[in-house]
Amino acid sequence: MRLFSSLCLLLLACLGLVSCRSAVGNRVLVILEDESQKSLYSKFWADLKAREFEVSFESPRNELLSLFRHGQLAYEHLLLTPPKSKGYGPSLTPKILLDYVNAGGNVLLGLSSESGTPAAISSLLLEFDISLSPDKHSVVVDHFNHDAISAADKHDVLLVERPPQLRPDVVNFFGGDGILAIPKAVGQTLGPASPLIAPILKAPKTAYAYNPKEDAESVEDPFATGSQLDLISALQARNSARFTVLGSLEMLQDKWFDASVKLPGGKTSKTVNQEFAKQLTEWTFQEVGVLKVFSVQHYEITTSSKPAENTTQIGEYNPAMYRIKNDVNFSLEIGQYDRTHYVPFVVPDTDALQLEFTMLSPFHRLPLIPSSTTSNSTIYSATFTTPDQHGIFAFKVNYKRPFLTPIEERHEVTVRHFAHDEWPRSWAITGAWPWLAGLWSVIAGFLFFVILWLYCEPPKEEAARRRKLSVSVSK
Repeated sequence: MRLFSSLCLLLLACLGLVSCRSAVGNRVLVILEDESQKSLYSKFWADLKAREFEVSFESPRNELLSLFRHGQLAYEHLLLTPPKSKGYGPSLTPKILLDYVNAGGNVLLGLSSESGTPAAISSLLLEFDISLSPDKHSVVVDHFNHDAISAADKHDVLLVERPPQLRPDVVNFFGGDGILAIPKAVGQTLGPASPLIAPILKAPKTAYAYNPKEDAESVEDPFATGSQLDLISALQARNSARFTVLGSLEMLQDKWFDASVKLPGGKTSKTVNQEFAKQLTEWTFQEVGVLKVFSVQHYEITTSSKPAENTTQIGEYNPAMYRIKNDVNFSLEIGQYDRTHYVPFVVPDTDALQLEFTMLSPFHRLPLIPSSTTSNSTIYSATFTTPDQHGIFAFKVNYKRPFLTPIEERHEVTVRHFAHDEWPRSWAITGAWPWLAGLWSVIAGFLFFVILWLYCEPPKEEAARRRKLSVSVSK
């Protein structure tokens, strides 16, 4: 009976994993200060629920609000709407949000120039090397790429083409055709030093950020202009947690999903905000772009020295020690999560997955070539010969690309010298042949001399003279 219960629990757990659309979980917490704003995003909530997310709404004023429960994440995903006050309160301070990201939580932060950006949010983004305008009411405008219907005067509803495909031959996370409507956007600038942040959507070249409530002189010194401004940016932490900054939360409202917009002097077209919002949340909530290493194997390859046999043998898997000049095979099994399950991960032709066999510096840097595939993974492998150097080495794979989960594998092994009975015999070393020839020539010459000394008879006259000499001496 106990065995049957255990099997039932295991089956239920497996079914739960299959029904989950995200690789990490399906619980989403939405921080919404104004309850009346909830109805403006009904299509967006319906899309999340259709993808089997458990959406919960909480006010930042709730004193019982907590992102952690018993030391674990209470929600795998967090959506922050712009607060109308100075911040999100004591339950969502910048430090707590940093701890949430460090624990593996995913965050979608929505901004709006209409409600303003509190200093608490600006300080949080500075931790990620993302800067906002010091003026919390700054807005991005464009006099050439705006909606002539809804923003004929203020020019604060930007019309931007969807970003092109970011990585050839790989899942197109955000790219496609169509026009995006970005109303009342807050521009961001990214620091050049951090490799963890990347822009998703940039402002047009003719856009700039300024505060419309101030006098016109402020336009002469804008916060940033053109491609310096990012409308949507993303950070992927080293623990694979994702933090997306959406410069315009209003673009997720129902009225901008499939809305009719018109460029100045251009034709009317429909927006693709709904499809783009789905792509954005799929990446942020880890439904796409998640790489997983299923297994890492390395072993020694030995070939029979007898030509007649011509057989290859595989040694122990993942040994702790190798010998110099060993033939070694290294393989890595990688899968990519695609909304409901893992699929084989394919490295594009313009990219490379590399293996380093390194001590203080790489002795080998080799491309990992796909050798076989399974239903949910691809096996990449490489074969090489260990260098003629003993010491502590490491197999290293460091694959970090924008919008993909970083792969960082390191496995240490020891490389030893030849044992005393593993050295090749002297006659197998061609460089020793002159020395061997000299040695055996001396031995052969000595033997020849001994034989010549022992078996060569002296002359008869000399023998007779010696007999006479010995007789005369005896007398």
